[in-house]
Amino acid sequence: MTLLAVEDVARAFGAVQAVAGVSFAVGAGERVALIGPNGAGKTTCFNLVNGQLAPDRGRVRLAGRDVTGLGPRRLARLGVGRTFQISQTFPSLTVRENVQMALAARHGHAWRVGRALTRYEAAAADAVLERLGLAAQADHGAATLAYGDAKRLELAIVLAQEPRLLLMDEPTAGMAPDERHALMELVSGLATGGAGAGKAVGLLFTEHDMDVVFGHADRVVVLDRGRVIANGDPAAVRRDPLVRQVYLGPEEET
Repeated sequence: MTLLAVEDVARAFGAVQAVAGVSFAVGAGERVALIGPNGAGKTTCFNLVNGQLAPDRGRVRLAGRDVTGLGPRRLARLGVGRTFQISQTFPSLTVRENVQMALAARHGHAWRVGRALTRYEAAAADAVLERLGLAAQADHGAATLAYGDAKRLELAIVLAQEPRLLLMDEPTAGMAPDERHALMELVSGLATGGAGAGKAVGLLFTEHDMDVVFGHADRVVVLDRGRVIANGDPAAVRRDPLVRQVYLGPEEET
């Protein structure tokens, strides 16, 4: 099933055409990487999908519903979750309380939780933390977490809202190589409905680490100067002469 459909979306900033008629789709349970050189339009495209920007033309559809121009909060209620290159957590709260806050927001109770936060949906919060490998740190302050654990906590906060489409902006930025692949293995299991995740989630992510991209994406979309120059199987995209020319560089001889 097509979960996300981006149809001929364009956005300019003055005379600069950041995105110039981009189209692609993401299916439920599919992992799609959006890559390209700096200035290719990846971040603008992400912001158009997430509702932080409205397109000058084109449509964004979520499970067939036209959601073009809807803001991030409305899209979140419709099942769109997003993580950022710099982790977005509540450093003054514990790890568990961060997830409890997300659960309260999902249920529309955040405004009245207050001091009762430590008791709110504690079991549900712990279940999410268990899936992310953070159960042992539930009572730790979020500000004390190592960088990789902070990234996993941000993901836990998003997953607590039960998204059906997950947008991840540079999910492994700043992480050590082994941490990068461990996180993406975890995310892959969540996307496909494995590892006790339940329903499959569509995943769209940007990433500069090509080992992560070609090791974990089902499909790769390549942007250059605001346009799609390749869209397909990772192996085919990796061999594409134009992608090699504008982004990946020449193939290494074996």
